[in-house]
Amino acid sequence: MGLRKAKNIKHGGKSLDQILTAHENFFRGKDGGARADLTGADLSNADLSGRNFSGAILRDANFSGSDLRKAKLASADLSGAKLHKADLRNCDMTEAILPGADLSEAQASGIEFFRCDLSNVNFQRAQLRNVNFRLANISGAKFAGADMGVAILRETDLQGVDLSGVDLSTTLLPKGVTAAALSKRA
Repeated sequence: MGLRKAKNIKHGGKSLDQILTAHENFFRGKDGGARADLTGADLSNADLSGRNFSGAILRDANFSGSDLRKAKLASADLSGAKLHKADLRNCDMTEAILPGADLSEAQASGIEFFRCDLSNVNFQRAQLRNVNFRLANISGAKFAGADMGVAILRETDLQGVDLSGVDLSTTLLPKGVTAAALSKRA
């Protein structure tokens, strides 16, 4: 079974294509524009690759199993969103808001999480290779079993973060923090 197409997904009586077209117009200052508000939307198992959700309101939306490769999610509000097993490779999530989101088992390699609010996010068993967490709030985040090869955690506060079972040998850690010290803390 393939992924659902945006034109076949409805939210609030409109197709997702209509909502995203109006969202694009909103950011370009064109007539008929409206910020996308997809609060609680069921966007699971959908092909959303390359779509522009920058600045959209996506609170508690369900993206589980969806293809979001190369999507633009910068400054989007994904508080409490479900992204379990979503493919987020090479997304731009700069300054996105994700407290309490579920990214467990997500394919999230190559993501820019710069200055994101990732507090209490579930990253368990996620693929997080070549990601940038600089200046992100990751307090209370759970990374148990995640693949964090060549991840950047510089300028990131690791207090209250669960890194159990994570190989940090190639991860760029904050100055003065060692992988050995973090493994003792787990």
